[in-house]
Amino acid sequence: MSSDVAIRVTNLSKCYLIYDKPQDRLKQSIVPRLQRLVRRQPTQYFREFWALKDVSFEVKKGETVGIIGRNGAGKSTLLQLICGTLTPTYGSIEVNGRVAALLELGSGFNPEFTGRENVYMNASLLGLSREEIDERFEEIVEFADIGDFIDQPIKMYSSGMVLRLAFAVIAHVDADILIVDEALAVGDVFFVQKCMRFLRDFIKKGTLLFVSHDTPAVVNLCTRAILLSHGRIEMEGDPKDVAEHYLEELYREKQETHKANEIQIAEGIDGNCDDFHDMRRDLIISSNLRNDIEVFRFDPDSPSFGAGGAKIVSVKLLSTEGKALSWVVGGEMVKLKVTCNILKPISSPIVGFYIKDRLGQTLFGDNTYLTYMNSGINLAPGQNLEAVFEFRMPILPAGDYSICTAIAEGSQEEHVQHHWVHDALIIRSHSSSACTGLIGIPMRNITLEIF
Repeated sequence: MSSDVAIRVTNLSKCYLIYDKPQDRLKQSIVPRLQRLVRRQPTQYFREFWALKDVSFEVKKGETVGIIGRNGAGKSTLLQLICGTLTPTYGSIEVNGRVAALLELGSGFNPEFTGRENVYMNASLLGLSREEIDERFEEIVEFADIGDFIDQPIKMYSSGMVLRLAFAVIAHVDADILIVDEALAVGDVFFVQKCMRFLRDFIKKGTLLFVSHDTPAVVNLCTRAILLSHGRIEMEGDPKDVAEHYLEELYREKQETHKANEIQIAEGIDGNCDDFHDMRRDLIISSNLRNDIEVFRFDPDSPSFGAGGAKIVSVKLLSTEGKALSWVVGGEMVKLKVTCNILKPISSPIVGFYIKDRLGQTLFGDNTYLTYMNSGINLAPGQNLEAVFEFRMPILPAGDYSICTAIAEGSQEEHVQHHWVHDALIIRSHSSSACTGLIGIPMRNITLEIF
């Protein structure tokens, strides 16, 4: 294997034998042998289930690769095969370097042992000597932050405490390759942030294989992503492209919609911007540390998907007086107007938006559901629906951002996506203000108007 390759997976497949009845296992171990003795065709008492089928990929040293996919796609099976806790049916796996893995919560721990005993046992399995564990034990305990529970049996721990201890161990074994499987989903926000800071430091020098349903985390952390579906690689490439494709497939499978008929995009979208109001000019002039945000025109050809019952035909940022903006200042009150054309009868419409940074992380967003959940709105083909969200534009760090918009039908929990536009509007922050971090922002007002 090339010295710059950390993991190489070639034609990897894993098959499980499924028995409908417990007694079928016994029959399978005896009856076919007897049938072969008398030269009869052996009877098969099981069904084959291929958790993985002909999976091949490489992970370079220093690369951070995210693996996403629905439950049952084969993600955990793949990681267990790479770690050696499962053996493949056929295919090969080559690993170059020390591997530390956080797979199923509590794997590698004995519930009857104390936290202290499990630290020594788990760290030794990951390749540390007794002396090395002694040297790092206090750091492990400090990272886990579980207090006196370190001397209590693991069976008394909550799932969050098990995660803390397990992650603390793998963070201190000097691994070359780190494998994390969805475990951070059970941690409290402060510990998850600590883990994310560790992962960001680790990827500067090591190789990370990261499995998560949290696609923004995959987009944020990873340099490449792999989408698994039904045990096969469906897509591989840029994390943002893979995450968007996964989201589209997720909605398509959940709703079991047929391919929407091709719909003509409305023409004549107004992109003209009026002169700025004197108050806006005063606001701009008064600040020497302003946050200038450039606003690009709505792109009707942006990647999108949906059932086709409605079409988003316009997305604009407006001043509070309703004038279209070509740029805005951070801290200023603005309105986001989303106009939809109704193509099929729709009841209980929901219009929403997200603003995402260049890595695909959602900064903030909202929708009309809670405001209009009891309104009983019904729409007919040919009508237009206009949603207006009024809020104060935040101070944004310099960079590019995208506004994702969508119109759906139903409730917050169960709905049909009629049109989801990934990058409906692009904005660019030319920031001279000091600002950092991700944000959340409450809406000042939300309105719907049918016309």
